[in-house]
Amino acid sequence: MTILYGIKNCDSVKKARLWLDNHEVTYQFHDFRVDGLSPEQLADFIDKAGWENLLNKRSTSWRQLDDQQKTNLNVSKATSLMLDNLTLIKRPVLETGEQLFIGFNTEKYQTLL
Repeated sequence: MTILYGIKNCDSVKKARLWLDNHEVTYQFHDFRVDGLSPEQLADFIDKAGWENLLNKRSTSWRQLDDQQKTNLNVSKATSLMLDNLTLIKRPVLETGEQLFIGFNTEKYQTLL
């Protein structure tokens, strides 16, 4: 099953949903704010994509962190930060079972067809 993770009002998530709908790709939408994200699910994302690819250092949420939170990052610290503030996860996350796509990229999404 294909699952799109994100936040419904995020522009990148909106673009991904529109692309999937226009290309008739069946998917389930999982809103981080409404549905949450388990530590196990985040660990699975990290195993597949790496915490460095998941942690959105260009987000407003990242800029609001203090310097101590941003320094000496490792998988454990990054995981805790993302679980405490799900908007630190780069969006959207598209899970197809075999693949995990981070962010919206039409060329990568084409591989779904």
